[in-house]
Amino acid sequence: MTEIGKKIRIERIMHRDSRNMVIIPMDHGMSDGPIKGLIDIADSINRVAEGGADAILMQKGMVNHGHRGYGHDIGLIVHMSASTSLGPDPNNKVQVCTVEEVMKMGADAVSIHVNVGSETEADQLQKLGNVARDCNYWGMPLLAMMYPRGKDISNPHDPELVAHAARVGAELGADVIKTNYTGDVDSFKDVVLGCPVPVVIAGGPKTNTDEEFLEMIEGAIEAGARGVAIGRNVFQHDNPTKITKAITEIVHHKTSVEEALEILK
Repeated sequence: MTEIGKKIRIERIMHRDSRNMVIIPMDHGMSDGPIKGLIDIADSINRVAEGGADAILMQKGMVNHGHRGYGHDIGLIVHMSASTSLGPDPNNKVQVCTVEEVMKMGADAVSIHVNVGSETEADQLQKLGNVARDCNYWGMPLLAMMYPRGKDISNPHDPELVAHAARVGAELGADVIKTNYTGDVDSFKDVVLGCPVPVVIAGGPKTNTDEEFLEMIEGAIEAGARGVAIGRNVFQHDNPTKITKAITEIVHHKTSVEEALEILK
C-alpha cells in the first residue's frame, strides 16, 4: 500500500502528460531572511501557480501562510533541512522535522539537503538514509538536494562531482534528485545516465538575462533532466508568472528558447 501512496503523491508534484516537474523552492527565508520575492509568500505562491508550476517547496512553518485555499492548485513539498547564513557553517544542514509531522500538514513530498564533501557529510548522509527509510514506510516521495560542497571543492558544477553527488542520493533511496547543472548538454547527459531516478536542476545564483536562464533549462531537458527546482530566478523575476510559464513550456512541451521568450514580451 505504501507504493500506491507514494505513486499518488508524486503525481501531485509533476505534470501528468510530460511526467516532468517545475518546482519553485521558497525556503530561502530560512537561510537569508525575508528577501525580495518572499516578503509576501502567499502572493509569490499564487503568481507561480498561475504560471503553471507543478509544486512549491517551503519550510514547515510557512505552510499555514499561503499554500492552497485559493487560486490555482499546486503541489506541496516540505523541506526538512535547515541552516542560516549567519551560522558558523551554512553547509551544516540539520533536520528540523519528521516525515510523520509533514504528513499531517498534507504534504505531497518532502525534501532534504545534503552537501557532499562538507565537513558534516557523514551526519547529513545518515539523516538522508533515515528519512528515506521513513518515506518508504509512509509512502512519501523524497526529493534529495545533492550538491558537491566543501572547502576542497572549487567547482560545484564539475561534471564528475555532480554525477557522484546525484548517484549518492539515489543510492540512499531518494525518489528525485535536485543538483547543479554542469553547464553543457553532453556532460549533463552523463549525470542523468549515472542516476537511476529522475534528476531536476537547481537554478543557482540569479542569472544575467532571461535568455541565458532559459537556455540552461533547455540544455538540461535535452540532456534528459526531468525538470527544474528553481527559486530566485523565478520569484525575484520582474514577472514571476510569465517566467514560470516560459519555463513550463520548455520543460513540459520542449518549446524552443526563442518561443519561450515571446511569453515574456
